[in-house]
Amino acid sequence: MVWGCRMSLMAFTAEKAYNLIEMAHQRERLAHAFLLTGEVGSGKSALAAKIISLVNPAQVDSTANLFGEVEMPIEESLDELEGELVRIVRPRSKSRKISIDDMRALEKAFHVASAPGKWKVGVILHADRMGIEAENAFLKTLEEPPPDSLLLLLSDAPELLLPTILSRCVRLPLITAAGKREAGECGQKMLDVLTRYTRSGLGDIATALTLRACLSQVLAIKKAEISKSNDLAFREESKKYKNTTDSVAWLKDREVFYIAQTEAEYLNERDKVLETIIAWMGDVIRQKCGVSELDLPQVNSSTSKVAEAHTLADLLQRIGALEELRANLETNAQEQLALEVAFLKAFG
Repeated sequence: MVWGCRMSLMAFTAEKAYNLIEMAHQRERLAHAFLLTGEVGSGKSALAAKIISLVNPAQVDSTANLFGEVEMPIEESLDELEGELVRIVRPRSKSRKISIDDMRALEKAFHVASAPGKWKVGVILHADRMGIEAENAFLKTLEEPPPDSLLLLLSDAPELLLPTILSRCVRLPLITAAGKREAGECGQKMLDVLTRYTRSGLGDIATALTLRACLSQVLAIKKAEISKSNDLAFREESKKYKNTTDSVAWLKDREVFYIAQTEAEYLNERDKVLETIIAWMGDVIRQKCGVSELDLPQVNSSTSKVAEAHTLADLLQRIGALEELRANLETNAQEQLALEVAFLKAFG
């Protein structure tokens, strides 16, 4: 396989993705930048750690232990690998954004000479949390990487990244393995609500409307948190640069940018919560069909009870309503009306 800057968005298991990267490395065809995407629990961080260990393998002690066995090095986490050769950039400010200063520090570290045969690796966690200035600073490193350097971007919301960054990375979407899905904060709240209100099964209109109201409340709280974070980022940016420019238009453009950023981040969170609800209903159907591997094994007792109370045909119609909701929300459908109609069909 020839690794270019683009590839089809076929999703891989973390193991398969690693095998492909290992093959490219052996053929000396490794790209200089990878974007690892996938839900929380898909194994992005563990894969990044394995890639780092691949390009900078640990020294193996060939001496045998008391039992005559040669001990292999223990796999290390990203935090354990961080050091002179490996720089990790994270959101740090109060606004939970990646700062332009951190990106410039990464670029500077990349141009410090390393020992022969060693790779400089930069890992950007939550890469979608870069502001536009940090992204533009990062583009310089992305476009002109020094020899023997590797950039690993991790994100569960790649659509928030600049197209110029997406086009310069090999994108590896990861599949969440069965039982490894993590619901996230908002998703977990909805799982708790579903567990509480579906003990007797589905089919009650009042319950359906209650579930819809709970989801709306969870989403409203999350949107307020996102808005507060981006408002803080805008204030920090305005304070930093208000004395370096007299352009009122520039500040207005930045305000418009953060409004759009807030909406994009909110829609991403809404989509993730909906995927968790669909996974819950999917587990109900799996339980009905006797499938042992579940997406959300932590609530298997809840999904099992619902499965017992309904026919397979009924459950298929209900999950169809949720999938229709997902499609409608990708259009300009009015959110609250779409949620109410879908929840009445799925849970009423």
